[in-house]
Amino acid sequence: MDKQYKASDHEDKIYEKWEKSGAFKPNKDGKPFTIIMPPPNANDPLHVGHAMFITIEDILIRWKRMQGFSSLWLPGTDHAGIETQFVFEKKLKKQGKSRFDYDRKTLYKMIWDYVQENSEVAIDQMKKLGASADWSKKKFTLDKDVVSQVLDTFIKLDKDGLIYRDKRLVNYCTRCGTAFSNLEVVHVEKKEPLYYMKYGPFTLATTRPETKFGDTAIAVHPDDKRYKKWIGKTIKAEGLLGKFKIKVIGDDYVDPEFGTGVVKITPAHDFNDFKVGKKHKLEIKQVIGFDGRLNKYCGKYQGLTVFSARKKVVNDLEKKGLMEKIDKNYVHSVGVCYRCGRTIEPLPLPQFFIKVKPLVKLALKALKEKKVKIYGSGHDKILKHWLKNLHDWNISRQIVWGIRIPVWYCKNGKKLSSKVGPSFTNVQVNGTKSAFQKRSDLIQCFVVSKTRPKKCDTCGATSFKQEEDTFDTWFSSSQWPVVTLKSFSAGLSSKETPSSFAVPTRHSAGSPVKE
Repeated sequence: MDKQYKASDHEDKIYEKWEKSGAFKPNKDGKPFTIIMPPPNANDPLHVGHAMFITIEDILIRWKRMQGFSSLWLPGTDHAGIETQFVFEKKLKKQGKSRFDYDRKTLYKMIWDYVQENSEVAIDQMKKLGASADWSKKKFTLDKDVVSQVLDTFIKLDKDGLIYRDKRLVNYCTRCGTAFSNLEVVHVEKKEPLYYMKYGPFTLATTRPETKFGDTAIAVHPDDKRYKKWIGKTIKAEGLLGKFKIKVIGDDYVDPEFGTGVVKITPAHDFNDFKVGKKHKLEIKQVIGFDGRLNKYCGKYQGLTVFSARKKVVNDLEKKGLMEKIDKNYVHSVGVCYRCGRTIEPLPLPQFFIKVKPLVKLALKALKEKKVKIYGSGHDKILKHWLKNLHDWNISRQIVWGIRIPVWYCKNGKKLSSKVGPSFTNVQVNGTKSAFQKRSDLIQCFVVSKTRPKKCDTCGATSFKQEEDTFDTWFSSSQWPVVTLKSFSAGLSSKETPSSFAVPTRHSAGSPVKE
């Protein structure tokens, strides 16, 4: 007899016997009990967080199985959107290449092959842990049937009036080349200089002097006696690109105690300024590109990165006597990319959004009527608070790896209407509801469809270009319980509906993103 137990000599054979026996499959007679496995990201091997949830769920499913329940532990893996593309890009970098060396189709295929290889590694690891999941029902978030159902959800949301396209500020990472939701931005405290710049008769404080080329107003609090007389007037000021004029507005947003009580408003590069800009109908002048460099509106500073431009702008302001002082001990919260750590740049970008308030109403009603039960004392209150404070969800991502948004832009460029506001919206044209994109004086029609349309019912176009953005990975993974259980639940009797299933909240073990 061996002195030590050699797992490799026995456990693979034992696990193979378990699988062949059908022991992991639900029986036909018991009451349903289901756990949907939080699908591990298909870009890397498992870590200790995965081992923890697999152990806990395996204990629960085996316990229910022994109690006679028709127990299903449904496994799967997640394509993981930006996280997977980010990992793959690091792999390309080691080879001296980048994603820009490949066309969309080639890059997608390369990531697909990489994911398939790593998915099998993760599954083998789960089996090594003894996970008693029903592998015959294994799903992947990019399986054809899953993708089809995700697209159906988007189309239904659109028909229900819950999808719209709008040009708003987004959390943009100029390194990863995509927008992120608020939940994917990490906020860190940083000590950065607070610059006191001269603006005509005013001195104002800012942490971002390099965005001054995109300023479209100066704001003061309407009740601030120091500046009341200036509200509504246009002042002349000396700048780095010559003299310029700028309007003074009054707004409650301004804190009279911050700095000098005067702030510059840069709607294209600050979320609060964007709201103020919309309110006062200010120009949204973008001076930083999606490559993180200053653009043509910045004169001699064009082409500089944000931080290089900041140094040069500060230096030039000092030379011209336009910098009053610098507070080098100012501490504030800065948003950084949760993947690469680069400072997030608020940038204006047309994106697709989901209206969440109508959906939140239904969720709160289900909680109130006890149709959904939340386990754990106090967690129902946390959920209600979270639901009541949700904002419309930006579901567009500027990456290749994921499910492409099923929107097709009509190529004929026909003018349809000029009666559309400054943002993107759903409007009525010839009695037909359709979505439009405003580009200067052109209203461009688009069609929502799973496949390439033959003809646009609104503008008559027969030639189309598909939207290049993909869905936020959470748009598909948040539907995980529905898209995985749909086919399985179709075979249940009327008394054994999916509502009798115990389905845990979808999460990614060890992920920094919190739902």
